[in-house]
Amino acid sequence: MTVDDFRVLYEYNSWANRRTLDSCAPLTPEQFTREMVSSFRSVRDTLAHIYGAEWLWLERWHERIPNALPSAADFPDLDSLRARWAELERNLRTFIGSLTPAGLQRVIKYKNTRGTPFEGHLEPMLSHVVNHGTYHRGQVVTLLRQLGAKPVATDLIAFHRERAGQPIA
Repeated sequence: MTVDDFRVLYEYNSWANRRTLDSCAPLTPEQFTREMVSSFRSVRDTLAHIYGAEWLWLERWHERIPNALPSAADFPDLDSLRARWAELERNLRTFIGSLTPAGLQRVIKYKNTRGTPFEGHLEPMLSHVVNHGTYHRGQVVTLLRQLGAKPVATDLIAFHRERAGQPIA
């Protein structure tokens, strides 16, 4: 992929995250944190995981080695999560905007949250973060449906249609 491809992909990721957060706005505080059966215990915890993973990878790309994801308890409500995510989105946009073709091949050395060392090129890590978010946003859709809420389309094609001024669905 090219630098421009990643810029578009991260525009999509931000768009999809914002749409997902917006689709959670009608939830009551109890629904937002209600324990449910999924990879994470609630809508809040799933969203916090998506946020946390994006934050963690950006930290690694800046050669910082956090030893844990932020706790879902750090986000008592949707507004607190949305505020932190807006800051992260600005930081991701700055990072993605600074990419060069050679930078995509930069080797990133980091330790996972258990302390195991890894290294690899930046390019597949960039793809992974967006793919990871897509996977867990799909879980949020299922949780919203179980709560009787209405999810919104966050498919990549919907992003491209909206950018082209076409109807999403």
